[in-house]
Amino acid sequence: MTISNHITLADIHRMPVGQVAALPADQLAMLKETADQQLTQAKTVSDWLDGAISLKYAERAAECRHEAGKDTGTIRFEDGEVTVIADLAKRIDWDQAKLAQIAENIASAGEDPAEFIETTLKVSERKYTALPESWRKGFEPARTVRTGKPKFRLLLGEEVR
Repeated sequence: MTISNHITLADIHRMPVGQVAALPADQLAMLKETADQQLTQAKTVSDWLDGAISLKYAERAAECRHEAGKDTGTIRFEDGEVTVIADLAKRIDWDQAKLAQIAENIASAGEDPAEFIETTLKVSERKYTALPESWRKGFEPARTVRTGKPKFRLLLGEEVR
């Protein structure tokens, strides 16, 4: 703990969460603001370093991938004492209208399109809430509502609106 009455971010990891929660609101607000600033700064530095690493190794990684006959995926190479692992993820997007037509073609040929094509059905929340009440009741058994992690903002010296 620090000698002053103010807790620092360095103190937090040694304190039980209940003790942190019991701190005055102004101290929580200052600690949260400081933590957010440090997180933003660390993210900025991390992004800058990622850019520098990419600039340094992207061309060599592309050459190694080409030599390996790969367009995507993971390759490894050495730079002095460092092993560089370069991953280029493959992201596939499918044209939904064209896939629907392909599924119809497969079905009309007497085959089961589910053997090849995964189907996901969903209802947007906006459209669900716009449905008449009687229709919404029919959808309710298929609908699950989950909540995300709660988030709080603490503003010093500002009125709640």
